[in-house]
Amino acid sequence: MNFDEMLAVRVKEAEEILQRYLPKETGYQKRVLEAMNYSVLAGGKRLRPVLMKESYVLFGGKSQIVEPFMAALEMIHNYSLVHDDLPAMDNDEYRRGRKTTWCVYGEGMAVLAGDALLNYAFETASRAFLMVSKECSDTENPACMPDALRLYEAVGRAMRILSEKAGIYGMVGGQCADLCAEELEKEAVTGEMLLYIHKNKTAALIESAMMIGAVLANAEEEEIARMEKIAENIGIAFQIQDDILDVTSSLAVLGKATGSDEKNNKATYVSLNGLEQSCRDVERLSKEAMEALRSFPSRNEFLEQLVESLITRTK
Repeated sequence: MNFDEMLAVRVKEAEEILQRYLPKETGYQKRVLEAMNYSVLAGGKRLRPVLMKESYVLFGGKSQIVEPFMAALEMIHNYSLVHDDLPAMDNDEYRRGRKTTWCVYGEGMAVLAGDALLNYAFETASRAFLMVSKECSDTENPACMPDALRLYEAVGRAMRILSEKAGIYGMVGGQCADLCAEELEKEAVTGEMLLYIHKNKTAALIESAMMIGAVLANAEEEEIARMEKIAENIGIAFQIQDDILDVTSSLAVLGKATGSDEKNNKATYVSLNGLEQSCRDVERLSKEAMEALRSFPSRNEFLEQLVESLITRTK
């Protein structure tokens, strides 16, 4: 299979895992459950869960313990989109070719759906503890106890990474800075502030994906730290490339309107650093990420191809 075919297989797997963990639409809370599922099943590349699974495989992970975290991370990503689309935020009426959640279910129910997805994400991730119990249920076998303890610790650490990268020191912090930047004059937004926004609003969930995959596969501390840095580079380069495409691409190629940042007088990496420097920085960040990814004793060539495709994408 070529890369596109392999990616399609992995995206389908991530989609199936996600659907297994979504709630059934029953009971007095049925409407919020419908709104949750509507937003999550609207499509999407499922890149974060795929990155998590491939990072897990990179370090020799073979069990299903990663799956609740794959589903949980995608729920968190989608909750952020539901809230981003609200009139109080970006006021978007369409996402992925169909009406946004608030347009279909109303603003109040969309707020609840986002809140519910965030809570349900951690309810879902916590199921990994039960999976550890099932994998090492034979407590009379002394050889099982160290593995069980290690897995419990790994799941606990993965839960902490998930919460930190999604919270005030991660994605929410980046979104806060982004909103604050919109209140400033374009010239007042510094490169440091913009880099903070990109690192947290975009890169934090990618860091979460790749770090959790490594943690659950029992990677070494230095390897986990290296994965965090790789993911940071990927996220920042991804966002810079997004800014570049907003200037250089077209509606036909990108599938969405271009030039919106300039029209809205929004500070971007390109407006602060220029197109040529932005292109050089994408190249530098991607080169650093790829070199680090290839430096591990084991190799995951599909993960390497995926990272390269994310950074150098044209749409």
